[in-house]
Amino acid sequence: MDIHPTVPRRLTGFFAHGRLTAIPVRPVVRHELLVHLTDTLFDAGRAYSEREVNDAFGTVHDDTAALRRYCVSDGLLVREQDGSSYRRVLVDA
Repeated sequence: MDIHPTVPRRLTGFFAHGRLTAIPVRPVVRHELLVHLTDTLFDAGRAYSEREVNDAFGTVHDDTAALRRYCVSDGLLVREQDGSSYRRVLVDA
């Protein structure tokens, strides 16, 4: 999957050949990246298993656990208490 052409201009420096080369350190920039990724990789209203979430993030970066944790902590993905599934949360940009 090559999501690079749709990457917001401010984030293009974090991508090469459609893959994320680094997770931004600055929280505001990282959040913008995570919003972009969740909007691009996940459908609203659908439950995803942890494996599906990892597979989706794996299309853009190897550290799927970090991306998953950041998305949960930023409130972009909601994890069921038992860990059985994740759902995308719609946010206003």
